[in-house]
Amino acid sequence: MNDRPMTRIGFAYNPTSDAAIELRERATGWAAMRDIDHWAATAADMDAMSDGLPGTDVLVVLGGDGTFLRAARAVAEIDVPLLGINVGKVGFLSKVEAGDLIRVLDRLRAGEFTVEHRMALEGRIVRAGSVDAPERHIALNDIVVARGSLARVVRLDVSIDDSHLATYIADGLVVASPTGSTGYSFSAGGPILDPTARNLIVTPIAGYLTTIRSVVVGSTVVVRCLVKDAHEALVSIDGREDVPLAVGDVVEVRALERPIRFVQPEGALPFWDLLRKKVELLPS
Repeated sequence: MNDRPMTRIGFAYNPTSDAAIELRERATGWAAMRDIDHWAATAADMDAMSDGLPGTDVLVVLGGDGTFLRAARAVAEIDVPLLGINVGKVGFLSKVEAGDLIRVLDRLRAGEFTVEHRMALEGRIVRAGSVDAPERHIALNDIVVARGSLARVVRLDVSIDDSHLATYIADGLVVASPTGSTGYSFSAGGPILDPTARNLIVTPIAGYLTTIRSVVVGSTVVVRCLVKDAHEALVSIDGREDVPLAVGDVVEVRALERPIRFVQPEGALPFWDLLRKKVELLPS
């Protein structure tokens, strides 16, 4: 139960989804009828979300996992909790289905929810020979160093803090958060972790003659990935932002200091029940 009154609410939605746009109309109508200060913006418009977020008690995300990931990056350093309303096909990040929108909003207003902390990732790209500050990126799910479309494989030297872990000849490497453990990391052979854990999962993608497959490390370490050899390589941030890499570049991944807060309405499915339900929806 949350005793803090909700005075301002934001709605971030997928502008390419008719269902999400319809939900936005229903949600803003609900807020207007109850005289609740509110705003709405597409999740693709980071500037509009940044303008609306100060003073917001909760950001309701109307869309699939991609929409949620964009919203998560927007709130990562502002500390506004997120509630996902699933309009996508599977929606691992959204605990509420579209048909329950109004019921759940009423529960939010009544304070019938808890807040769960999720660890996010901070990635830094250190360019070979550059004296410039590292390029900084934030991800909720994963940061992936991978071969480009023209390359067959990449050679990556991976270390945990100052300890060399392995040299991978592979399609790439996934560094995932516990929340991202159900995504690309799992497809590459990594384990599923409780999403409230504080760990990083390091998993090679289709590694060649690889003896170390996947490791789980603590949240205080830095995972460093040096591009040793590649015709073409890139780093992908939550699967949405691709940044080219060159030989000698280093990608550093660590836990983001501030967690991202997820709203859990009363009666929401526990994670492991939700996981089972979502997996049953996947094509066999």
